[in-house]
Amino acid sequence: MDFKDWRNAANNTDGAEQTRPVGKLSGRQYQHYIEEQIQQAVARGDFDNLPGTGKPLNLEDDALAGDKTSAYRLLKQNGYAPPEIELLKEIRLENERVEQQLNRLRSQSRALRTRRVSPFPGEKRAYNDSVEKAATAYEGKLRALNRKILTFNLSVPATMHMTFLDVEKKMQQFRDASPLLPE
Repeated sequence: MDFKDWRNAANNTDGAEQTRPVGKLSGRQYQHYIEEQIQQAVARGDFDNLPGTGKPLNLEDDALAGDKTSAYRLLKQNGYAPPEIELLKEIRLENERVEQQLNRLRSQSRALRTRRVSPFPGEKRAYNDSVEKAATAYEGKLRALNRKILTFNLSVPATMHMTFLDVEKKMQQFRDASPLLPE
C-alpha cells in the first residue's frame, strides 16, 4: 500500500495526476448524512435487538431537574405540577370559561334575532344590558389573562413563551358577534 502525503502535493512537480480525495460528506449536509446512516441501520435491522425495545421509557429518573428532583417527585406523587405548569393550566381553563360564556351570549343573540315575533322592548333592554356587562367583564378577564401570561412568560424559558391576547381585536370580534339590538 502506497502512502501519498497530500500536504506536499502542491509542491509535487512530477507530472503525476493530482486528485483530491472525495469524502463521504462532500456536497451533503451533515444531518442528511446522519439521517441516511440511521435509515440504513434500521433497514438492516441493527436496532431490532436493543434492550428495552417496545417497553415504555422510564421517566421517573429526572437527572436534569438537579436539586429540584425531590420537590418535583413529591409534587407529581400528590397530583400537583410545578408552579409554571399549574399557571399554564389555569390560563387555559380561564380562557375556555370565557369562550363558553361568550358562546352562551351569542346563542341568546341568535335566538332573539331569529324568532318569529320581534323581541319586546323589555327583552331588548335586558339583552343590551347583558351584552354591555359581558363586554366589560370580557375585557377585564382578557386583561387579567394577559397579566397571567406575563407572569408565566417571566417564569419559563423563551421557547415556552405564550403570545399575549390582543384585547382590542378580541373586543371588536365580540362586538361584531353580539351587536346590540335596536330599541
